Amino acid sequence: MVHHITTPLSENAAKLLKAGDTVYITGTVYTARDAAHKRLAEIIEAGGEAPFPVCGGIIYYTGPTPAKPGQVIGSAGPTTSSRMDKYTPDLLDLGLRGMIGKGARSVETVEAMKRNSSVYFGAIGGAGALLGSAVIKAEVIAYEDLGAEAIHRLEVKDFPAVVVIDCEGDCLYETGRQRYIEVRDE
Repeated sequence: MVHHITTPLSENAAKLLKAGDTVYITGTVYTARDAAHKRLAEIIEAGGEAPFPVCGGIIYYTGPTPAKPGQVIGSAGPTTSSRMDKYTPDLLDLGLRGMIGKGARSVETVEAMKRNSSVYFGAIGGAGALLGSAVIKAEVIAYEDLGAEAIHRLEVKDFPAVVVIDCEGDCLYETGRQRYIEVRDE
């Protein structure tokens, strides 16, 4: 199924998404990678607030390259999501509704997704220039000293992704593998 979704992502909208669905995301998405997640965790643990609205938000695990003349942003491909799993359950408990990245997630992260009606989207690795073309505005909003790993606010229009893990914990990596085996053995 194909969905056009907007941010912030509501719980009801997230619950409609199923593993394997194609989505086109429009609205605000925030970038954060390893170093930014570490700082976010330290701030939250100390009782502070994140530098962006977490509730209903979507974090894209990317470190965009600098924009070339005439571009809003450079290449913005996904990074391996499991590196953020140490910090993700706490963000999900604060209302984070979605994450965009690549690769598998930990059991703890999936359980937190199910508990909080959150979704994990996959973006295609190696397609950073194409993904960057869906960004219509970009600005650094926190941790500028981290360079590409700073937190950016991205305005996206029809950003393409696939639901890899849905709110119920169904995982495309598992169901897709099983479907491949079934088709192969027919």
